[in-house]
Amino acid sequence: MGFAFLSDSAFMKAPRNDAAMPWAVAGIAWDGAVTNRPGARFGPRAIRAASHMLCDGVHPHFDVSPLGQLTDVGDLDLPNTSLDAMRAALLPQAATLLRQHRMAWLGGDHSITLPLLRAYRAWLGRPVAVVHFDAHCDTWQDHFGEPSGHGTWVYEAIQQGLAIAPCFVQLGIRSAGVRAAREYVQDQGGLIHTARDLRGRESPQQIDALLAPWRERLRAHGNPPVYVSLDIDCLDPAFAPGTGTPEPGGLTTNQVLGLLEALGGQPIIGMDCVEVAPPYDHAELTSYAAACCVWTFLCGQIALERG
Repeated sequence: MGFAFLSDSAFMKAPRNDAAMPWAVAGIAWDGAVTNRPGARFGPRAIRAASHMLCDGVHPHFDVSPLGQLTDVGDLDLPNTSLDAMRAALLPQAATLLRQHRMAWLGGDHSITLPLLRAYRAWLGRPVAVVHFDAHCDTWQDHFGEPSGHGTWVYEAIQQGLAIAPCFVQLGIRSAGVRAAREYVQDQGGLIHTARDLRGRESPQQIDALLAPWRERLRAHGNPPVYVSLDIDCLDPAFAPGTGTPEPGGLTTNQVLGLLEALGGQPIIGMDCVEVAPPYDHAELTSYAAACCVWTFLCGQIALERG
């Protein structure tokens, strides 16, 4: 018997389970590792519903639509009571999808990213560069007494050789945390651009300058595959109230979409959009923001492929 909260609509009303499409969206309706408010299991359904407002999906900057290139494969079949069991069940399903499509994953809480990176590492045979949008550093070595959760995945990914530390960049970090956690990525050789660093930086020129050092690191490391993980709480709660652990002082929707547009010039193997919690949303602001982020990512990659 399927779970009652699994999605029954498709992202942008794309065809379901079309193996011929190069791109696919999949939902990961899991929130069993949250530390504050649950509800992200309803994220995939809400993001899909919000995406229906994108109509024909022609992006005003990239002038392409994902429709005709995109399928929705539905939500992964996962247990909802055990983190270890969820990750064990996710891995083979993700591995199958990676052999068929380039993926955008709809979460779900941020604990889903670690098994996704394990799947990409196994598929590619090498670690990846990571662009991490978030209010939280997610570098704690334990999860409120538990060994793993949605706040440990960055630490685990670097420690397990899934991510290339010097090619890891964090954007929007601003939550409370001890220095060892806040600065972990930088201490490992990566880059951190906090929300404070990003204040007032919205123009394409400012964003390109911000990303330039990270792009130089990619070149220095042989242009490894890039993965994007976007926690919706990177946005200020004014723009995305529907999330489990909101943090004031965050990025604007304009900044995040501008960063995603800038990343459109960079080949990216996949992305996830996580921590959308509809029970705390207002006027579906968060779901619409998430849908636009995923749509912008897809359009940027499709435009890049078309040259």
